[in-house]
Amino acid sequence: MTGLAKRSENRLQVAIAGLGSIGKGAAEALDAGIEGLVLAAVSAQNPEKHHNWLGRLKTPPAVLPIERLSDVANIVIECAPAKLVRSIVAPFVTQGKTAIVLSAGALLENEDLIELARENGGQIVVPTGALIGLDAVTAAAVGEIRSVPMVTRKPVQGLAGAPYLVANNIDIDSIKEPLKIFDGTAREAARGFPANLNVAVALSLAGIGPDRTRLEIWADPALTRNVHRVEVESDSARFSMSIENVPSENPKTGRITALSVIALLRKQFAPLRVGT
Repeated sequence: MTGLAKRSENRLQVAIAGLGSIGKGAAEALDAGIEGLVLAAVSAQNPEKHHNWLGRLKTPPAVLPIERLSDVANIVIECAPAKLVRSIVAPFVTQGKTAIVLSAGALLENEDLIELARENGGQIVVPTGALIGLDAVTAAAVGEIRSVPMVTRKPVQGLAGAPYLVANNIDIDSIKEPLKIFDGTAREAARGFPANLNVAVALSLAGIGPDRTRLEIWADPALTRNVHRVEVESDSARFSMSIENVPSENPKTGRITALSVIALLRKQFAPLRVGT
């Protein structure tokens, strides 16, 4: 029996930390069946809030505190507030396991987690999420990327309460026209908009890093979708990417983000794998 066949037969145990729109979508997909994987456990800040929903799954998972997830799972999907990323990721990568991280911005505040994963044979995986073309950016980065400017336009409700707006006393609730509210690096955006701009950090990690990736953020009262446009100039290609994401039940998160996680999970044992 090959190693792959043996792993598929035994199935890898998956844990989910956070049961917002992304976590629920991943849980439902795993419960419906993804080859080689099984939903073993979940963790949530208010488990009782999800009691009825979890009970409707075909195979309800264990509900555990974050610190116990690594005891029962090989893979964790982090769908939690950025402040919890370290407590979720560190136990898994320390044990040589895999952490799928949605709060990519938090990695910039916890860069030692990458070294921790390297030292212990673990892996941190950042899904494509709400952006397109990260495969192309990753490929171009093998050569030389000269610039990666990104422009993000979001509905007002998707930006409300961001720390950058609060700290700079920027009121967007009553704007009637598009307003540029930020112009800086991906690292600065991650600090100022921790619930909004993980997509920019993922782009920067795929390409030229968070300090060279430039970002504009616009609040647009006319929009109902999150819009991202990226221009890449490199020695191998010049290309642009544009996507309009339909928000999920959480206006700060696009529906496609949860689907991106599910697509990543399906690749683990797929007989045909397209894209890196």
